[in-house]
Amino acid sequence: MAEKKLPKGIRKNGNRYQGRIMFHGKNYSVTGATITETKKAMTDLKYRLEHGLFVEREKVTFDSWFKTWIKEYKQNDLKTGTLISYQNYYNFYIKEPLGKMPVSSIRGEHIQKLYNKLLDDDMALSSLKIISAVMNGCFQRALKNGLIERNPVKLAELPRKKQKTERRVLTLQEQELFSKYSQESYLHNLFALMLRTGMRSGEARGLKFSDIDSKNNVIHIRRTLKYETGRGFFEDAPKTSSSMRDIPATPEIMSIIEAQRKINREYSNVVSIDEYIFHLPEGTPISRERVQAEIDRILKKINETGSHVERFTSHCFRHTFATRAIEAGMQPQTLKTILGHSSLSMTMDLYSHVLPNTKAEEMQKVASIF
Repeated sequence: MAEKKLPKGIRKNGNRYQGRIMFHGKNYSVTGATITETKKAMTDLKYRLEHGLFVEREKVTFDSWFKTWIKEYKQNDLKTGTLISYQNYYNFYIKEPLGKMPVSSIRGEHIQKLYNKLLDDDMALSSLKIISAVMNGCFQRALKNGLIERNPVKLAELPRKKQKTERRVLTLQEQELFSKYSQESYLHNLFALMLRTGMRSGEARGLKFSDIDSKNNVIHIRRTLKYETGRGFFEDAPKTSSSMRDIPATPEIMSIIEAQRKINREYSNVVSIDEYIFHLPEGTPISRERVQAEIDRILKKINETGSHVERFTSHCFRHTFATRAIEAGMQPQTLKTILGHSSLSMTMDLYSHVLPNTKAEEMQKVASIF
């Protein structure tokens, strides 16, 4: 069977099609996965050439293209927090090694070298995957726009998964020690709430009195509090759609919130339902750094008494809550909804962490059947 005749200016190049345009005596080319896609790219290129909108791809640096990609293709598509995260990952890890290079000159080995360096610097594989996803999206759009012939990210390989570091979970003794020595802390109620609900730090710090349903004893998680240099504090949607959730509030949890309300009345006679439950006396929101500094201060105090509790971050409260819940027999699906996990597999990963500690007991239960 004779091969289908290609339209004028289009030729087959491997698995893709290449379209060529002559403009003012100079050749320009685009690529596409199909003839139709290539023809459209040629039409777009011709328009840009005729209207002075075309910039030769050899002159487009990865830095300038990343800014274009963010502004024109992602700014109205992503949550503010995600957008900031993309820009931070680029500025901290990608810009220096690749930013000044022409986007068309970046090859698979450049991406691979970046992966290997970041891994040698002990970057977590999860963070490396985010960096890879950001670059892949950026280069994929460059490919569609005819700036590059192929996506170099697809030519590199992410390193194999490193062995997971064990989650930091407070033992019962550590939990009791920390709770005891945090009694005099101005963040005691924040720590107590996080430990009893599994909230993320930003969710707890962004909690308002209007989120508390005292009639039905429910806490509504509707936002997360974030901070960006130059912008200050701002509210963002929770991490995922499943993070937008309701957490049942026990009488103890409600008493913690009421205790904080009384403290806030000492700051101001009127406590608005729209104010953050946890804030500084002048009304300023509490930053993640302040939370960590206070945890470190309490740990130092504990360790000075002769007891020893290793350093941990506020996320440890979330893992500790999940561990205590599993130990108490809470079912995976229930824990998933309370934690706001996007998939059951994330919750089951917590179970695999806790269950080895109790499997001997469970085996004894099974043995009693025989």
